[in-house]
Amino acid sequence: MSGIHITDIESAINWWRERSPSPDGITACAEVRALAEVYALMVYHHDAHVDENGMPSEAKAAWLAWYATTPDAPCIAICSTSQGDAVCKGCGRSDDEVRRWTAMSPAEKRATWRRIAMEGTAWRFNRYAERARIATGADHPPPETFDAVAARPARRRSA
Repeated sequence: MSGIHITDIESAINWWRERSPSPDGITACAEVRALAEVYALMVYHHDAHVDENGMPSEAKAAWLAWYATTPDAPCIAICSTSQGDAVCKGCGRSDDEVRRWTAMSPAEKRATWRRIAMEGTAWRFNRYAERARIATGADHPPPETFDAVAARPARRRSA
């Protein structure tokens, strides 16, 4: 059983609000209403996580639809766990997380994403950030607007 963090519920609500805006400024779509109920209970009970298996089916379906739009694996094709590191320098996942990734539930994957993003130490978030953005295919500008020369970081001079 894995928990879904409240920030993922917020992201899903905002994604649905953008995807299916209110026609009158008051009424929310069914997906937003389902997720908002879960969100409200989390806030009321001061819970940072909700059990993915205990969510109402409508809310879980709405969350899974949002989840399907997120990048799956944080891998940037620089894997140091294959070289014996306990934590991959490229993506920040542990050796166990790398090996179990395909068997992990969506909530487990999002928990891993949240942890590595909060840590921010993986090369994905610093040295190879541009490569990571390009690798996902979803979070970079279209090829006709991308200027590879301008995006290239300045080279460091070795001493």
